[in-house]
Amino acid sequence: MISSNNSTLDLPVESFTDADGAYARVRALYDQAVDFLRDRFSAFARGEDLGGRVRACYPFIQIRIDSEPRIDSRLAYGFVHGMGTFRTTVTRPDLFDHYLHHQFSLLVKNHGVPLEVGISETPIPIQFAYPEGMHVEGDLTPERLYQLRDYFDLPDLIYMDDSIVNGTHITPPGAPRPLALFTAPRVDYSLHRLKHYTATKPDHFQNYVLFTNYQFYIDEFVRRGLEIMEPSDDPATQAYRRQYEAFIEPGDHITWNQAVYPGKEPQGQKVARLPQMPAYHLKRKDGNGITIVNIGVGPSNAKTISDHIAVLRPHVWLMLGHCAGLRDTQKLGDYALAHGYVRDDKVLDADLPTWVPVPALAEVQVALEDAVEEVTGLKGWELKSIMRTGTVATIDNRNWELRDHSEPVQRFSQSRAIALDMESATVAANGFRFRVPYGTLLCVSDKPLHGEIKLPGMANHFYRARVDQHLAIGMRAMEMMRDTGLERLHSRKLRSFAEAAFQ
Repeated sequence: MISSNNSTLDLPVESFTDADGAYARVRALYDQAVDFLRDRFSAFARGEDLGGRVRACYPFIQIRIDSEPRIDSRLAYGFVHGMGTFRTTVTRPDLFDHYLHHQFSLLVKNHGVPLEVGISETPIPIQFAYPEGMHVEGDLTPERLYQLRDYFDLPDLIYMDDSIVNGTHITPPGAPRPLALFTAPRVDYSLHRLKHYTATKPDHFQNYVLFTNYQFYIDEFVRRGLEIMEPSDDPATQAYRRQYEAFIEPGDHITWNQAVYPGKEPQGQKVARLPQMPAYHLKRKDGNGITIVNIGVGPSNAKTISDHIAVLRPHVWLMLGHCAGLRDTQKLGDYALAHGYVRDDKVLDADLPTWVPVPALAEVQVALEDAVEEVTGLKGWELKSIMRTGTVATIDNRNWELRDHSEPVQRFSQSRAIALDMESATVAANGFRFRVPYGTLLCVSDKPLHGEIKLPGMANHFYRARVDQHLAIGMRAMEMMRDTGLERLHSRKLRSFAEAAFQ
């Protein structure tokens, strides 16, 4: 629906038997809507009288199922459960082109019925019509800025909750059931927050995401990324490097791969001051490169950034960082591969109750262990000398050591925890909640229960000796999972018995 000056344009719902046709129609409707809003806002900014309220709505895609579907049960997504009408609103088809084509194609393949495209009744907030932000503060007087809500729709939280992914959504009688995990306004909200927190466009985020809690990992990722952008005389090295086309830093500063784009100059400006959670991207043309985000310390940051990255529907995210070793047999620099979590982070308790198990995912666990073997050169019994698999406890109190030890030590002992940090369980739990494959590989940087407290001299020596190898393991694990294919990576363990169809 597009309306201005109290006149309304309603377009009919159209049917398509192919994914390309459905995508093209969704994109045309979306472009028409945002172009209209931008035109009307420009007039508003010039002080013109708009003559009434202005509104444009998101396009939707839906599918109608009239008979009980028979689907290959090995698939994790790409089909609907039961009969009825299933619908989702869509935003930024330019950004999600590969993703939408894939989802549409699976629906057509699995159900053999037309896809229907139309205009929803969900309004597009004027701010969301501008992917890079409106930046109106300097263009409008305070009075004119206040009048914005009289003419345009503003973000409304009623359209942005996480009830679908949380499993609490109740479809009203006669209304379409969800086709995707996120509504268009919820996606738009996170796209804008990503730019704010990371200082890079959502367009640059890749499908394989690393989270870390230390700048040392970022420094090494930048070094490796820029090295990959340089040509090599070695054929094997050159073939590896050519799979990545660019390296992106905060500020959307782009360094192009000289082996792919000889002589192409860097673009953009690096930020003078890093944002709260800076992101860096080793970019591939197909979007299957590697992104790393320094989430800092604490579960709040871990939840915040994963809440927003989730709308991009990455294929996997991993936590790489430092932890406290809880076993006397562990040494500084040893690795801890999480196969379970004690959730004392508290930030997700309202969205994912603590009684919900967060299982280890075999596909991720195997890739991480294989990557440790490959990078360290150790196997079998020798590998156990530097890596231990077990439960990781995540806590929201950085100074937990200063509490009475009896309570936390008892919990760690009863849970068989081998490591403690402040982010891993949050990242894993949000991966479970958002159906994003997840994993954790930590490195022991101190052992406070055994008198080895992290101090500057010890820490600096440790960081320099181990970070490079740890990051290499994480990157290699990502590449291994990419090579195994999406069908194996997206586990059915992350899907419930009445799921939205989209990945």
